Amino acid sequence: MRRVTGAALAIVAVAPLAAGVAYASRDEPEAPVAEVATGTAEVVRGTLSRRLQIGGMLGYAGSYAVGHRGAPGVLTAVPGPGERVGRGGILYRVADVPVRLLLGAVPAYRDFRYGMSDGPDVRQLEQNLVAMGFDPDRRITVDRHFGAATAAAIRRWERSWGRPAYRRTGRLTQAQVVFLPTPLRVTGSPVRPGATAGPDATVLTGTSTTPAVVAQLETADRGAVRAGDRVEVSLPGGGPVPGRVTSVGDVAAAPSEGPATVAVTVAVRLPRGYGLDQAPVTVDIVTDSRPGVLLVPVAALLARPGGGYQVRLAGGVPVPVEPGAFDDGSGQVEIVRGLTAGQTVEVPAS
Repeated sequence: MRRVTGAALAIVAVAPLAAGVAYASRDEPEAPVAEVATGTAEVVRGTLSRRLQIGGMLGYAGSYAVGHRGAPGVLTAVPGPGERVGRGGILYRVADVPVRLLLGAVPAYRDFRYGMSDGPDVRQLEQNLVAMGFDPDRRITVDRHFGAATAAAIRRWERSWGRPAYRRTGRLTQAQVVFLPTPLRVTGSPVRPGATAGPDATVLTGTSTTPAVVAQLETADRGAVRAGDRVEVSLPGGGPVPGRVTSVGDVAAAPSEGPATVAVTVAVRLPRGYGLDQAPVTVDIVTDSRPGVLLVPVAALLARPGGGYQVRLAGGVPVPVEPGAFDDGSGQVEIVRGLTAGQTVEVPAS
């Protein structure tokens, strides 16, 4: 769904009025004219916004697959769809041995132990250990080096698992942890509990825990929308909520019917307790904002004899005006010339 508002809409909105206005000739008697109740509105200076409305689908940002990196074994536990696993939480168990989640962009590609070579994976591990509170004395220097303080923090983490002191190693194998950029919201498990999870088998699929809308934007409008733009998202069963454009796609999709589109991703904060997923929504994007323009309700515009537009000042005096762009968010139209701020115009009574 797409709607662009502009000056053309202002003209369309009032053009039908022209069809209902007849002008009596000198040779014909005037037909009785039905009186229309009117009210008044003040001419004000304000901000005119041009908006673009597109349809989208509410879901969650990102998609992830968790592969088993350890020896083959029977999958003994997995979280169910919709469950969330945060930093340090258990993703799944193979032969009742837990595999835990840590946050980071670099996958676990080797074991962690004292004496290993420096690397970005070590920095990632140390960031997680500090964030989880296992460096209470602040002895870890978060860098690429695995030091004695790093090993001590791992032993504290092992203690939190319930391991006795003699089993705390201060080491981690790459089969014990999985790094993902975000906490995981589980969507499914390709391997059912009781089946064998082989090396590199996908055990879990999921998304981030960040609500997001993916909408389709016509390629002709792509230049009007940028990452960082503030938007408003209308939710089914809920009021509008603020959002922010996080990405605008580069690859166009050509549907069988209609114009080509690109995907726009919008981060959105849902109301507390809002539980709908995969729900259709409307995204309202302000593509242009012009402060300090003269505005009147679009209902004040009347067609002029011979073309153009006019308004009636309070008291019925007609004044020619030149309308500009129409803001459908407020139901107002810009007046380019013909009026000044503070004047009062007639509008149909509500």
